[in-house]
Amino acid sequence: MESMGKMKSSWDLYVEEALPKLESRRTFAPLRPMNVSIAGQEGAQTNLDEDEYETYQGIQPWDRLASQIKLPQTFYQRLMDGLELTSKNEREEHEIISSNQEKQFKNLTLFAGNDFLGLSRHPTIAKAMAKAAMEQGTGPRGSPLICGYTNYHMALESVLANLKKKEACLVFTSGFAANMALMAAIGSIVPVQTGSTRPTKEEKVAIFSDALNHASIVDGLRLAEHQGGVELFVYKHCDMSHLDARLTKCKNKKKVVVTDSLFSMDGDMAPMVELAQLRNKHGFFWVVDDAHGTFVWGKNGGGLAEEFNCEYDVDICVGTLSKAASSLGGFIACSKIWKQWIQSKGRSFIYSTIAPIPLVAASYASVVVARKESWRRREIRNRMKEFHALTGIPVKSQIVSVIIGDIMEAIKVNQEFVQSGFYCVAVGPPAVPPNTARIRLTLTAVQTTEDIKRIAAIVSKNMGFVDCLSSNKMIMLGNG
Repeated sequence: MESMGKMKSSWDLYVEEALPKLESRRTFAPLRPMNVSIAGQEGAQTNLDEDEYETYQGIQPWDRLASQIKLPQTFYQRLMDGLELTSKNEREEHEIISSNQEKQFKNLTLFAGNDFLGLSRHPTIAKAMAKAAMEQGTGPRGSPLICGYTNYHMALESVLANLKKKEACLVFTSGFAANMALMAAIGSIVPVQTGSTRPTKEEKVAIFSDALNHASIVDGLRLAEHQGGVELFVYKHCDMSHLDARLTKCKNKKKVVVTDSLFSMDGDMAPMVELAQLRNKHGFFWVVDDAHGTFVWGKNGGGLAEEFNCEYDVDICVGTLSKAASSLGGFIACSKIWKQWIQSKGRSFIYSTIAPIPLVAASYASVVVARKESWRRREIRNRMKEFHALTGIPVKSQIVSVIIGDIMEAIKVNQEFVQSGFYCVAVGPPAVPPNTARIRLTLTAVQTTEDIKRIAAIVSKNMGFVDCLSSNKMIMLGNG
């Protein structure tokens, strides 16, 4: 749409106007790209080639290992006894395990992690990491603005930018750091433009944030507020009528809407299509944290924006490499001008050591494998359909939250999951609001139909169990 392009360029223009002021103050922070040579081969360089990565069709023997864990018997027994892990007994258990005194382990099927595609045991990714370690060593060398930014990091940024349909990308050591840097960078635009830490109310950037956004967004917005350049508005969770009303009432010229795409504790999705329509109406700058959607949703694993065909409506996409990619790190996909601004004003980027090359090589391989092995996304959909068919519960994502209410009741229900061979975790405050303690289940590509049948039977049984014991009826979220 023509209007979409104009809105994007207007925000790029804000940054273009501010960048020369950074340069005049000598605070523009340029990246220093460096090529690294292969050990023992002077002058030889590694070029990452997607065609070299072996991929597979259908679940392989190693895939099941990604869904299996061995729990030390002492910790398993503590879960079964319903005891909390205090600081004292945590130290005692760590001492037992680290001294190799723990001889017994309980085999459990994992339903609590974020390895949604089951890539953590993929041999292609492991080989890519090992190869990079042999050729380049393990050290990160330094920060990205000094000497750590290599051809490996540039290759990873390029493949992520292509995945997200953006001009550029900036890689971080974590998704948390990426959100912190982005919010701080947005918050610094007006103070740099005006030369004042106390701009007028109308000059400030108005940021509208979903009430259940991730902690990294919340903390980043607090930092942005402290800089004096933003005014923060929180809208009711996924309530587009409330957001529309707040946007309509707001007189600020610069408006930003930031939202998770898929909410980690409830499993529901942001209404992406409606948000795109509101963007067209109000002309705001749209930031999406697609941590739980990237690689899992969309034909190519491009996330929720690809799934709902609004990739070009999203101005900036934040993602993580620590969940479905089974690696470690975060990234921001954006325009080239925004990349320059974030690298200059995002303190969590500037003052962090860059990810080591072997880890970057593993992340690159994960992106390639995740895109090519599309069967993994189909398997997640199959597990979702099976769970719904067996329980009657609407399931709209790979995250299903079983709301119990009281944390002690949640611990009791969790005991049955663990006793039946499933590793799940009872989640309570402060991760979730009071009286909404829950069992958070994650469905993955490497769980089997039999796994779903067994865990669904426990869920169905305990729906009635909780109703009898508590006034808080068990609710299954993840239905939007």
